[in-house]
Amino acid sequence: MATRHHNITGESTQLLLLAGDNVGVSKISLANIEGTNKCTVDLYIEKNLLGKFYFLKGVELPIGVTLTHDVGFNNNVNQFSLYIKLTKSASETPAVDVILS
Repeated sequence: MATRHHNITGESTQLLLLAGDNVGVSKISLANIEGTNKCTVDLYIEKNLLGKFYFLKGVELPIGVTLTHDVGFNNNVNQFSLYIKLTKSASETPAVDVILS
């Protein structure tokens, strides 16, 4: 079963929801929990043969800031998966808590 709470660290792309998880999401909350640096966030959905569609692209998330974004997409079988990618702004590893509601 898919989870609605994620602790994301590092600069690799992370899967938040897989197509077929059938999770209804109307809001996404992102909190920068890395204590000394901002990070850059890409948040997008992707579907085979259609490509990526960005909710957030290159958005800087300052230290200690929480960003809430209203979303809507189809997460049923053969539909969209949800991904996040973090990029660090300095030498520290980026860390973001994600809550899907």
